[in-house]
Amino acid sequence: MKNFFMDKFHKILIVQTAFIGDVILITPLIKAVSELFPKAMIDVMVIKETRTILLNNPHIRKIQVFDKRKNKTFAFLNMIDQLRKEHYDVVITPHSSFTTSLLLLLSGIPERIGFDRFTARHLLTKKVIWLKGKHRIINNLNLLSVFSDQKWDTQTELYPSEKDKTLVDKLLAGLHNKQNLIVIAPGSVWKTKCWEEQSYVELVKGLYHAGYSLIFTGSRTEADLCERIIRNAGIEALNLAGKTSILESAEVMRRCRLLICNDSGSLHLANAMKTDVYAFFGPTVKRLGYYPFREHDLIFEVDLPCRPCGSHGARICPEGHHNCMKLIQPDIVLAAVEKNYPIIQEKE
Repeated sequence: MKNFFMDKFHKILIVQTAFIGDVILITPLIKAVSELFPKAMIDVMVIKETRTILLNNPHIRKIQVFDKRKNKTFAFLNMIDQLRKEHYDVVITPHSSFTTSLLLLLSGIPERIGFDRFTARHLLTKKVIWLKGKHRIINNLNLLSVFSDQKWDTQTELYPSEKDKTLVDKLLAGLHNKQNLIVIAPGSVWKTKCWEEQSYVELVKGLYHAGYSLIFTGSRTEADLCERIIRNAGIEALNLAGKTSILESAEVMRRCRLLICNDSGSLHLANAMKTDVYAFFGPTVKRLGYYPFREHDLIFEVDLPCRPCGSHGARICPEGHHNCMKLIQPDIVLAAVEKNYPIIQEKE
């Protein structure tokens, strides 16, 4: 183990001010830091929209909220003031944002560890090489290489409360066939990341008639999409889109055998709850580092020269055809589900 002023680190800050998936993917880092520095107080800084993801995490003392969406200048200055009062010894930032790195510099945190990329690297005291093509979890954990050569557990984790679990009990109380639950998350913030709506219709129709019980999940803005798919497929399904918090959605996924979704935050929720994932990747590819990582997870994709078209996809297909999603056939997905998750017959 390397000696890097380890005894001086009593207050540690971990920063990730990006999206839902990014925050879930730092949970192995949070746990590893707590194991490496068992006597230290560990705080995490996130944006307001992702704060609830980390609720009940036993490794965190405090969640700092950088509410930069409304008045960024005010939030920036206010955050500097808050961080200065905490007197952190070190900050570990998987988020390579210049704004965030500048904030950490001005907050007076003496040791600032992050990735050696983009302009943000000039504001760090310790820089770690970005491992191209590796899963984001691996890169996040590699930030600890400045302290230790130890290998760390890569499993993500979330902590729904007892209240969350009780609510989910009530939501699922009317469902029959709970042994064969599959959750469907057909939405995404990025339109080109979405598998075709009609493909979802054909798939869920096949799943329903094969004997699976279906739950739909997503944000409030995706509720209508879920309802259209259910209606056009002519099936009965529970639509929870917009009706559950992030941790409640995670608890729903824990109760299911499989999640079927796009490349979105949902797959990271399911991975954290150790529920298998079948995901559709179109504009994005595995080497970007955000793929489902557990043993039985599957990615459905087609090999096209235009892939990837960006780290997040686009609002519209740059080529005008969206073949990366259109060419993924529902019958292939249905066959994989039936083969790997055969119907469990209820005991009489």
